[in-house]
Amino acid sequence: MSEEIQRILFLAPKVHIYAVPPLTSNTGHKAATWNVDQPNSLIFTARIRIIETATLSADGAENENVRTDVRLEDPKTGDLFANCPYEGAHCVEQVTDSSRFFAVRVVDSGRKAMLGIGFEERSEAFDFGVSLQEIRRHAESAASGGAGAGKRGKKTDEAAAAAEKKKDYSLKEGETINITIGNKGRRRAPSSPKTSSDSGGGGSGGALPFLPPPPSAEDVKRNRMSQHGLEDFSKIGFDGKLGFDDDAFGDFV
Repeated sequence: MSEEIQRILFLAPKVHIYAVPPLTSNTGHKAATWNVDQPNSLIFTARIRIIETATLSADGAENENVRTDVRLEDPKTGDLFANCPYEGAHCVEQVTDSSRFFAVRVVDSGRKAMLGIGFEERSEAFDFGVSLQEIRRHAESAASGGAGAGKRGKKTDEAAAAAEKKKDYSLKEGETINITIGNKGRRRAPSSPKTSSDSGGGGSGGALPFLPPPPSAEDVKRNRMSQHGLEDFSKIGFDGKLGFDDDAFGDFV
């Protein structure tokens, strides 16, 4: 079982209704051709309302079909005089020579006719036009929103399918990873050894050769003795004496 909820978008207590002659050009309707300045051209004075009707299902969810009607009613009894199902800008058109008059397409049992309406106050006519503009804007937004939701749903499905195909980043057999952090871990090219002639230049930027360690005291002593033809006395058993008695009273040989 469905339920209908109605909302009034616009209300004006008095609007004058006129007969609209057929259009003779594509320039639009003109209030001057309705003879609005003559009393006998007036058909009826009605109350005008814009009503939005939404149909709700049993669970309270709103259906996609939302109907909007521009109703011309008897101001005393509220009976319907003429109804205009508002489906777009072509249903209600403002005349080209006035801001207070509109041409309205009414429908009755499948038959269509054009009626002219005129507001006594410009402010009411302005509010009427703004209400119709808001209805069109909401309808276009709802239509584009539905299409956008469909596109977003499609993109979500594609993203989910792509997420399932995960790439395998594991290392295969024999594969390695080289990681370089700054200058660490980099091997320097081996430098060629420098000769003594290369180091002799003594440039500030040249590398110094490695020097041998200094000789020990024993090596120095042995070197000096060999230069004088002497041997190491520790090996010949003379207790360090040089072949003569160093006693104070010893004899010379």
